[in-house]
Amino acid sequence: MAELRGQTGIINTDIHFKSEEGMKGEKMGKYVLEVCADCVESAIAAEKGGADRIELCSNLVIGGVTPGQALFKLVRKYTDIRVRVLLRPRYGDYCYNDYEFEQLKEEVQMYRELGASGVVVGMLNPDGTLDTGRMSELVKAAGNMDVALHRCFDVCADPYKALEEAVSMGMKTILTSGQKETGWDGRDLLARLQEKSAGRIEILAAGGIQAGVIERLVPSSGITSYHMSGKQEVESAMQFRMEGASMGLPERNEYVLWRTSEEAVRQAAAVLHNLCG
Repeated sequence: MAELRGQTGIINTDIHFKSEEGMKGEKMGKYVLEVCADCVESAIAAEKGGADRIELCSNLVIGGVTPGQALFKLVRKYTDIRVRVLLRPRYGDYCYNDYEFEQLKEEVQMYRELGASGVVVGMLNPDGTLDTGRMSELVKAAGNMDVALHRCFDVCADPYKALEEAVSMGMKTILTSGQKETGWDGRDLLARLQEKSAGRIEILAAGGIQAGVIERLVPSSGITSYHMSGKQEVESAMQFRMEGASMGLPERNEYVLWRTSEEAVRQAAAVLHNLCG
């Protein structure tokens, strides 16, 4: 029996995950573990660790923006995991102008044609309400793809109204940390959202999710769907390192990369299996 040490102590990982062929199906058992990945290596680690699907993005370091189709194609080439694609045209808030909305519509169509299993979208009006008019157009353009509401939900003015609007638009998932920095901090709202969703829409808990948090959130909230990055810092292969020149975020070490930890995903999957499988 393999054992891993997480924040909650020893976790039994002597379980059997789906084969790669089985991963192509819609859902594994009674729970979902989604991993946010912004590179091929992280997508491979997520699949090997036992994730059910990935949310593919680029630039996770700034919260994730829309990935390029070359990355999507490579992830499909090297994994069999289901892929939902984050569509976010830029860093920052979720109040988009007409050009950004046109970009989003084209990206929905593009990823539908490329065979994504779903897209992850969201737009807000200046007053903090969901931009349901334009979001409905995105849902329609998605056709038979799953459509998830991303974490614009966590900065909207009324989460209960937004939940009902997401259901009415035919969205499949709400990604949320309960309007707090972490899912654990937002656990009270998460529990209320799970109750109010009444099985009509998936509540996908996010924000600092790892095995120890899942172990506490499942019994306290009833939520069985979780979103994590499982990120670890990896040193760049660069040996020569120029001092005093930054290529983007001067507050960050550009020679440290974020990558998904297969081990962290495996721990989280093990906890979900033991509690919900």
